[in-house]
Amino acid sequence: MSKTESASKRRILISSALPYANGSIHIGHMLEHILTNIWTRFQKQRGHQCVSVCADDTHGTPVMLSAQKANVTPEEYISKIQQEHEQDFEDFLVKYDNYHSTHTEENKFYCELIYNRLKDAGHIAVRNISQLFDPEKQMFLPDRFVKGSCPKCGSEDQYGDNCDSCGATYSPTDLKNPVSALSGATPIEKESEHYFFKLPDFEAMLKTWTRQGHVQEQIANKLDEWFDAGLQEWDISRDAPYFGFQIPGTKDKYFYVWVDAPIGYMASFKNLCDKTEELDFDDFWSPESDAEIYHIIGKDIVYFHTLFWPAMLKGSGFKQPTKVHAHGFLTVNGTKMSKSKGTFIKARTYLNHFSPEYLRYYFMAKLTNRVDDFDLNLEDFVARINSDLVGKYINIASRCASFITKHFDGRLSANLPKHQLIEEFQQSSEEIARLYENMEFGKAVKTIMALADKANQYIANEEPWVKIKASESAQSVQEVCSVALNLFKILTIYLKPVVPETAEKVEAFLNLPSLQWDDINEVLQDHQINKFKPMIQRIDNKQVEAMIEEAKTLDENANTTTQLADPIKTEIEYSDFDKIDLRIARIAKAEQVEGADKLLRLELDLGGQARQVFAGIKSAYEPAQLEGKLTVMVANLKPRKMRFGMSEGMILAAGPGGKDIWILNPDEGAQPGMRVK
Repeated sequence: MSKTESASKRRILISSALPYANGSIHIGHMLEHILTNIWTRFQKQRGHQCVSVCADDTHGTPVMLSAQKANVTPEEYISKIQQEHEQDFEDFLVKYDNYHSTHTEENKFYCELIYNRLKDAGHIAVRNISQLFDPEKQMFLPDRFVKGSCPKCGSEDQYGDNCDSCGATYSPTDLKNPVSALSGATPIEKESEHYFFKLPDFEAMLKTWTRQGHVQEQIANKLDEWFDAGLQEWDISRDAPYFGFQIPGTKDKYFYVWVDAPIGYMASFKNLCDKTEELDFDDFWSPESDAEIYHIIGKDIVYFHTLFWPAMLKGSGFKQPTKVHAHGFLTVNGTKMSKSKGTFIKARTYLNHFSPEYLRYYFMAKLTNRVDDFDLNLEDFVARINSDLVGKYINIASRCASFITKHFDGRLSANLPKHQLIEEFQQSSEEIARLYENMEFGKAVKTIMALADKANQYIANEEPWVKIKASESAQSVQEVCSVALNLFKILTIYLKPVVPETAEKVEAFLNLPSLQWDDINEVLQDHQINKFKPMIQRIDNKQVEAMIEEAKTLDENANTTTQLADPIKTEIEYSDFDKIDLRIARIAKAEQVEGADKLLRLELDLGGQARQVFAGIKSAYEPAQLEGKLTVMVANLKPRKMRFGMSEGMILAAGPGGKDIWILNPDEGAQPGMRVK
């Protein structure tokens, strides 16, 4: 929407907390990004201007040390991590209007601007502090590189900044029995000059702001505990060596990562504004702006987003968030995600076995607007997908579409009366929209599925499969099925933010353009539809078991460091290598795979024997470029069932990715089926 369009349309900027550039995305992380994406898609479907931004959180000692371990520069390290993160989000149908990085000129600019404004206003203090220092590594230890017992509740194995058990915040020097996580040595105390943000200057403002609906009531109550304990000045500096932005006017002091991480929201938005004339930075971030700013975060980072962040914005002359929405943690099968149980599931591991829409829907069905933790019960996951999406929602179309196609030339009834059930579905629009708006997603799903039950009951009562057999009632079948497909269309509109790929298939089936929320009121009459094709497949526990087995092979504490360093795998014997049967294959046919971002479907000729292979080379090749070429394939690879079909081998390719992927071409004179040695 341009700036000149109707002022009645809301202007919204929404962000997810930035994923840290030191490891892979897992399904616990995906919860937050899926939540943000569903709400964003809903707002856009309602016709509002809703801009979503995110970025990789790239700074800090952990990233610096991981890059050293991988023998690459921090810049190379974070670039590789970001590629992986963005691919995971894309494949989960989480599309940000802009995905950026905190290690950028935009972020540096706003960090320095905000700092200088706070300093000029007297909100920055400088003093010497005693810090924990690793005598073996000869460096000051960041909060997260010190562990010990909580000084408040005594819980062991707690980090140096806050306690996971009681939620207390403290300095690393307050820990009991501290240990360096880098060397295992007992750290010593050493003095260093540090810079502090005077958070207590904003206590009165924050007490008011947190009780004006900007945070959930549970969070406001928790903040009251912190107010009662008294706000403390916040240490915003770290000593060299440190990967981050240098504090203006210093030689060896750097902004603490939690200073520039939330500023990354502004930087990502600024980067987007510079790409388009449709957006202006000040229109959203100036204190007088009527734009809305939303942050979706986990409850573990509430302190930073509801105290430091709004205070920094207020003190530097920027607009404060309209709402900071916190969610609880995800457990799997009732417990914390665990490698040994196979429930520490990376995003990519999940995607190897299931459609992203299944997890999107399950999260939607379980989420409330409270901060409570919730459980991904894998048995319930299978049951709910099969019951709700397949058995209730898609079932409506699959039961009725064939009657319209076979008996009425694919045309809906031209004389639909004002049907009571259609009107009831339409009248649910504002209630469902209210639930979406308030992030009461579980209640929204319950309401939508109650409507789906009514649609299925209507079909069962009308029995079109019986009426079609009798000439005197055959014509009524067209009306019954037309009503049912109108109900199906309305349900699709309600579910579109959650299952956008399925919604696209429904739009193609119903021969409709992209469905918007207001299309609920349009009844399809005398309308041509296309042949129905299966849209959502049933799943079973065997797929869950396969996912768990794959997850068990992954180290839950590992990050992408080892992947970047390309370590040599476990040694094998010559006899192991001899098991691989490499053969020449002619690419007889190549084509796009509907719904796949990276795959092409190849039909390979092995010298009279045909094989189907799905290859992740779409970014580098057009199908027409491949047909007729010879390549090398692993011919004896066990067939693998994928979401798009059975893959019966693997072609060999090399390259860093993107457009730079090269399939292996054999020398001239090779023939299909020939063994490669």
